Amino acid sequence: MSGQPTFHLVNELPDRARVGWFVATGATVEARSDALVQEIAARLSELQATYPEPAAAAEVLASARRLYWDLGIDPSKRRPSSEALLRRAIQGKGLYEVNTAVDAANLASLSYFLPVGLYDFDRVDGDVTLRLGRDGESYEGIGKGEIHLGDRPLLADRLGAFGNPSSDSLRTSVREGTTTLLFVLYAPKEMPEEELARHLETSARILRTFTGAARV
Repeated sequence: MSGQPTFHLVNELPDRARVGWFVATGATVEARSDALVQEIAARLSELQATYPEPAAAAEVLASARRLYWDLGIDPSKRRPSSEALLRRAIQGKGLYEVNTAVDAANLASLSYFLPVGLYDFDRVDGDVTLRLGRDGESYEGIGKGEIHLGDRPLLADRLGAFGNPSSDSLRTSVREGTTTLLFVLYAPKEMPEEELARHLETSARILRTFTGAARV
């Protein structure tokens, strides 16, 4: 798929969610970056100081929770990935270190508290659709075994489902050696275009800083 002149992400759920995305090329994905670790630690300290307990963060988590309700998901039973990150920060647990691209995407998510997805663009086959899962649809999650997707929002390409706002697939996961990134941001349906654009620009800047990937 890399090098194709056009790529489309089609949202079949516009009455439930907005979705923003970009492709970034020229990434160098490494196991760890001291500069990124320090940046994340500073952000976590800021969040702990601002929100002494998870309940104190209710206002900033409201958008992601509203998104989940609109998508037919109870966020108290299946938390948005952004909420899971913030709760770890508040509880002093830190974030899991995966690699510089994934860790940078998590840092971006903690800038605006909405769920994101990061994928190896060269492992995505064809255009992508945001839709509801079909009966029996599933994929192998990253460190979570089989993820069942029936009637749940998901991203799918020609090979099938590969991502959702809570848990992504192993097939399209970003790893060392990945050079082209597909970044996806899930937002409430009422979010203004300019606000979504600002969040995407923030995300592109963070990924560029820590992986060298340039938005195309």
